[in-house]
Amino acid sequence: MHLLNEKLTVEAQAIQAKKAGKVLSLLSTEDKNQALYTLAERLETEFALILHGNEKDLQVGREKGFSEAYMDRLALSKKRIFDFSNGLRQVAALDDPTGKILLNQRLDNGLSVSKVSVPLGVIGMIYEARPNVTADATGLALKSGNAIILKGGSSAINSNKAIVDVMQRALNHTKVPKEAVQFIDSTEREISQQLFTMREHIDVLIPRGGGSLIKEVVTNASVPVLETGVGNCHLYIDSEADAEMALSVLVNAKTDRPAVCNAIETVIIHREWLKKHKEDLINTLSSQTITVHGDEETLSEIPNAALANEDDWQNEYLSLHIAMKVVQHVDEAIEHIERYGTKHSESIITDNSETANYFLQHVDAAALYHNASTRFTDGAALGFGAEIGISTQKLHARGPMGLEALTTVKYVMSGNGQIR
Repeated sequence: MHLLNEKLTVEAQAIQAKKAGKVLSLLSTEDKNQALYTLAERLETEFALILHGNEKDLQVGREKGFSEAYMDRLALSKKRIFDFSNGLRQVAALDDPTGKILLNQRLDNGLSVSKVSVPLGVIGMIYEARPNVTADATGLALKSGNAIILKGGSSAINSNKAIVDVMQRALNHTKVPKEAVQFIDSTEREISQQLFTMREHIDVLIPRGGGSLIKEVVTNASVPVLETGVGNCHLYIDSEADAEMALSVLVNAKTDRPAVCNAIETVIIHREWLKKHKEDLINTLSSQTITVHGDEETLSEIPNAALANEDDWQNEYLSLHIAMKVVQHVDEAIEHIERYGTKHSESIITDNSETANYFLQHVDAAALYHNASTRFTDGAALGFGAEIGISTQKLHARGPMGLEALTTVKYVMSGNGQIR
């Protein structure tokens, strides 16, 4: 009976979200922006309440022995709260993605045809661990005129409750209905699965988290899915790579925040470069306490490296572990990426423009880099204000998904009695 009541509650929340979404979609840009500024201010004013909820989650995490990487994704601080509140202000400062005339033409028969950007409707957001997603996703949804239903992971339940409570109370002072932001506080697995099939109420699902969560949603949902992907990202150091640049990018892409999806998990090194710069590489890895899992040639060159297995080539470490492969040619690097990559972010370091262009043309991924860190695959870093996820699929949206990814189009025709 308890689970049945929860399912009925979730359906009622979805109905409320759809109704509120209709109101939201008709609001002016100024009204939506004012709501975002209000949310940002209130999140900062009440940061202590949010940290109190977060500490409850962290305590549970410590008791359950969550990994260091997982705890990093879960943890909030005053700075992190102010960061995502500033993200809301950045979203407010961006152009409204809705109501844009994307096509305007007149046919030979006099019929006027316009293509206009409009909200998707109701977004179902299913995510794990990171409570900042609660604020980021809400801001992007509201600015793009969408209602949102948030289903965070159980490990962040208290953090998410606190953030949503602050945001919903803040919305009472704006023209955006607070019902446009719904939070499902049940930790039952069946409740998440209920969202998979609510086509009459939810227009799109966006899963954000580990590979198992994303696979479950993509496999079982009848609601359309905007698929985000795990980040098995690679850095290829070519024979003509500047050593200082290569090592600087490696350190940044691996150690800046190892637990995020745009951190590199594998470094592929040209044999000639390794011969010239082996000692510098060894010193860099040692100074950053990076543990190496490599192929046979890596083991012969890098002290204390462990032999890599299939899991090492294809999984996200989300820690200061890295896989390393030595190659003789750029094609070997591309072949390895094609086999094990997740089409997220891939980078090449080289001073040879022809090699760089060859790599960029032949590698299939949402984000490609030449002489730069993969850590820039991020909505805020690319000027989107925030992101709702990073899509590794090819339909509708790909790469960091900002405001435009949360819109669709409708065609509007105007005539003077034309018939066909």
